[in-house]
Amino acid sequence: MTHRGRVRVNNEDTFLALTFDAHEVRYLGKIGESTLAESDFIFAVSDGMGGAKSGEFASRIAAEKITRLLPRSFKFSAQRLVPGFADILSLLFDNIHTELTRMGRVYDECAGMGATLSLGWFTPGWMYFGHLGDSRIYYFPKDGEMTQVTHDHSHVGWLRRTGKINEREARTHPRRNVLQQALGAGHQLLDPHVGAVSCQAGDRFLFCTDGLMDGLWDRAIKDLVMAPSPAQKELPVAQLLVETALAESGKDNITALVVEML
Repeated sequence: MTHRGRVRVNNEDTFLALTFDAHEVRYLGKIGESTLAESDFIFAVSDGMGGAKSGEFASRIAAEKITRLLPRSFKFSAQRLVPGFADILSLLFDNIHTELTRMGRVYDECAGMGATLSLGWFTPGWMYFGHLGDSRIYYFPKDGEMTQVTHDHSHVGWLRRTGKINEREARTHPRRNVLQQALGAGHQLLDPHVGAVSCQAGDRFLFCTDGLMDGLWDRAIKDLVMAPSPAQKELPVAQLLVETALAESGKDNITALVVEML
């Protein structure tokens, strides 16, 4: 689910949910189930930034590039060439960055536009991820604690990861929205966070933009995903997360995408 929030005029968030093999890409519905038997899956969120509507444009370009480039990589997954995933995802991020940078130079209305991207590539038994910016991927193992898989590419994110500030201090820090890395946006060198998470039946993943974290503390996210009340269970988890964040804040666009392994 995605929502423009209560303040922003435009929704600069984009989410992507698709299945692909070596031949074609098929978009998934808002809610549904499918199998990994014959194809892989991609889930991603991107938060655009830039003047006018260029932020919307930036996040859509990121999604479009994914649909063009990843099907060519299906053979690596089919052959279980695990070491190749990092190179594939790094190349994907580089291509998106190059395109956003080019358009920013060519078109005045696109100058300075950029986007975050948090992407998960699901194959049998694994979720390979690539990430840049301050959108996030959370992992909810069937038997274990919630983990933030991705690193926020900001000084404030580094301060929190290294234990120099806590969550409350991070949320009120004056530079909390300043990114050190993003796709486009005038950044010169990229170092995407790439990795892999083994997964099994019962595991869940949340892909979300920073508008969700603006309205919900980590503990609230954990409770809504892992221990919702009987009334809350009536709603799809992504809708529950977005609507709760909207009620608590709504100052930014909000996007949540939830994947469960069955």
